[in-house]
Amino acid sequence: MNRVLVSGGAGFLGSHMCERLLGRGDEVVVVDNLVTGSYDNIEHLVGHDGFQFVEQDVSVAVDVDGRFDRVMHLASPASPIDFDRLPIEILNVGSRGTQNMLDVAVSNEARFFLASTSEVYGDPLVHPQPESYWGNVNPIGPRAVYDEAKRYAESVTMAYHRTYDLDVRIVRIFNTYGPRMRPDDGRVVSNFITQALRGDSITVYGDGSQTRSFCYVDDQVSGQITLLDSEHTGPFNIGNEGEFTMIELAEVVVDVTNSSSEITFKPLPQDDPTRRRPDLTETKDKLSWKAEVDLKTGVTRTAEYFAKVLSI
Repeated sequence: MNRVLVSGGAGFLGSHMCERLLGRGDEVVVVDNLVTGSYDNIEHLVGHDGFQFVEQDVSVAVDVDGRFDRVMHLASPASPIDFDRLPIEILNVGSRGTQNMLDVAVSNEARFFLASTSEVYGDPLVHPQPESYWGNVNPIGPRAVYDEAKRYAESVTMAYHRTYDLDVRIVRIFNTYGPRMRPDDGRVVSNFITQALRGDSITVYGDGSQTRSFCYVDDQVSGQITLLDSEHTGPFNIGNEGEFTMIELAEVVVDVTNSSSEITFKPLPQDDPTRRRPDLTETKDKLSWKAEVDLKTGVTRTAEYFAKVLSI
């Protein structure tokens, strides 16, 4: 059993990670300031043996009791609407927050795990994207607050690794979706599903030919835990190799929700990537991991969750 500190543990992905860690017998302490996370996501874990929640902003300080074997930094607003709404907070949690969590790992001689993102590749000029690709990021664009925060987080993590011989793991997450996403978070899967359930027009930005590779949350968590438990530093891409256009995703959503919604088009936001798919060669070779849940199955499960949340 490990004692694990998880920042952002009340968020969409973080809450699923906490469930998985507790399920295998680890003790979990969550620190989250609930800016984009929600107590509802972890309420069912409160009272569980080995679970503790501390409401705290890791960008300011990490003040928790006891020693830790693992320190997992998952905290950060990550949705397009947050880039405009919380730009400074995103930069702070990627910089100060990462360093504060790294300091906890150093003082505890714990393994440090960083949740980075495929956004470090920007609007990629290489397809699919291997971990060796350095990316094509606009450092002054509206998405830069997230892209550059994560790029800095990777840099400072590796600096601690080299300077303090800290044991670290870095994952680059590709477009994860599933239950506990915020219905209004601006991500394409949640947008399409909520619009379809409400009978509203499904809003596609651009001509709908841009692509993404969507990874269901259960797969994402299993991939991250595989990396956490491995002896490999990374970074490693964790995602699903299936590549879909926005039009194809909209068609899947309409099908599984049995919606009559029509598709409408709006201009593509600045710096929005035109293509995104992980090269999983390193992940398969070194971690022996791959995603299992297909898009239709994952969207169906996610739509069932949103239907309950929205009372539709």
